[in-house]
Amino acid sequence: MNDRTEDATDRPTPGGTYPLAGRATPRIGYGMGQVTRKAEDRDGRARAVDLLRFAFDLGITHFDTAQFYGNGRANELLRESLGSRRDEIVIATKAGTKPVPGAQIPLTAAQKPFELRAAVEDNLRSLGTDRLDVVNLRRMDFTPGLVADGDQIVPFDDQLAELSALRDEGKIVSIGLSHITTEQLNAALPVGIACVQNIYNLVYRADEAMLTMCEEHGVAWVPYFPLGGGYGTLPRVVDVHAVHEVARRLGVTPSQIGLAWQLAHSRNTMLISGTSSAEHLSENTRAADVHLDAEALAALDATDQPA
Repeated sequence: MNDRTEDATDRPTPGGTYPLAGRATPRIGYGMGQVTRKAEDRDGRARAVDLLRFAFDLGITHFDTAQFYGNGRANELLRESLGSRRDEIVIATKAGTKPVPGAQIPLTAAQKPFELRAAVEDNLRSLGTDRLDVVNLRRMDFTPGLVADGDQIVPFDDQLAELSALRDEGKIVSIGLSHITTEQLNAALPVGIACVQNIYNLVYRADEAMLTMCEEHGVAWVPYFPLGGGYGTLPRVVDVHAVHEVARRLGVTPSQIGLAWQLAHSRNTMLISGTSSAEHLSENTRAADVHLDAEALAALDATDQPA
């Protein structure tokens, strides 16, 4: 996955751009989690490859993956579909978790420094590349999601030191953080942080202060569950009355309103919505073209935050 191609010109940049891994990157990207579930047989795999190439054609160059998505399948799909475009895309992956195929919860903590290094090596190998543009350290200090226990409770500084060493070795370009606290972000800023991935959307805004801190320090904000839902318990943006009202008035879909609000709310927001549908992918990308007027923003900003 190291083939070089000619420089692309006149490509679309959905949502405009924001710096990520030292590159001006379109603010609408693609999350690889969902597509792996539809690629378990040969036909499904072929459709997934076509979808990823379609995403690239739409101007998407930021692909958020993980070795534990489909137990390696996500990385294989990305390599197969866009291997010849390696120098034109930004690959963001994760460390801190590893797959447990067949288990009720098919993931477990892998927080120790040597496990972070192993995750980086696994990603390099399955992606067929010589460097990872972003590696997001996925902490497990609080719910929702898995919480580390026992010897998996690892000092944050030790993890940052290992990722910094991997960056010095050229195996990763930038360090990202996921599922962290404001205090952890503040402690990590001197190390150099490219992005933060926390849960955030119109109806889940607990980390507003962290978003502001990221914006002030030029750190990309990459919310996961950008339309809500997740873990089977979190509220969904598309269930909000105000979202439907604004969508009807502007003639777009509720999902597009939820994504457009994120883009309008903070200039450093980068979206990684995932889908296995070309139609939904196009819909998500067109959210960048939705203009939220003052009336729409006021109605959406006033949305209650469910407990």
